[in-house]
Amino acid sequence: MSGPVFPPLLRGEAVEGRTDPFAKACALAALGCDGGTIIYNIRADRLAAAIVFAPEVVLEDAMAMLPACGVGFQNALGALAPPEVAVHLTWWGDILVNGASCGRLRAAAADCVAEESPDWLVVGLEVPLIAGDGEMPGAAPDRTSLYEEGCVEVAPDGLLESWARHTLVWINRWSDDGVGPLHSEWRGLAHGIGEDVTVDGQTGLFVGVDERFGMLLRKGGATKLLPLSSLLERGENK
Repeated sequence: MSGPVFPPLLRGEAVEGRTDPFAKACALAALGCDGGTIIYNIRADRLAAAIVFAPEVVLEDAMAMLPACGVGFQNALGALAPPEVAVHLTWWGDILVNGASCGRLRAAAADCVAEESPDWLVVGLEVPLIAGDGEMPGAAPDRTSLYEEGCVEVAPDGLLESWARHTLVWINRWSDDGVGPLHSEWRGLAHGIGEDVTVDGQTGLFVGVDERFGMLLRKGGATKLLPLSSLLERGENK
């Protein structure tokens, strides 16, 4: 049985069982694997994958790969799912399908300061296909799965291929046209702007993002910037 087919510049490597593609991708990236490597694990209950990037820009600019992957996923599922399925993204990486949490995006990078280019950056994707072990569908209204939301006909390998293609489109647009188009597309999909949110123990009004997708959080009369790199997972968190 052949695996997913990826566009040029991307290559796939499957892992099985309980192997976490995100952790595997981080380990391979640290050993110097090529940018464009996609590690993936397709199980009966879950699709998980991670893309390795080799940034040529400083860390805070390279973090645009996180929203690019999010927009790529929204575009991919939007193309394959029934038209009534709504997909939105949170700043901190959650994927929302019809208003409920349905997986997440996460990121890790080689250690460096924000104004240096990291040796590698990894963005991971996790999407539940069915309810978790022992959990009845609909038991947790704030969480859902693709199949609960009417996406039974969406093949996980086809969704993975589509995610890779759409993400590559957005990476190319970001490279060719700057951050503006990606910024506009992401903002149209963003959940929580204009609402009170709590991030990293800080609560305030989410008023938007800056040109590097940093969160602008208003508390009282002051607005604080939370850089997107603050979401990076390091050390034991991976």
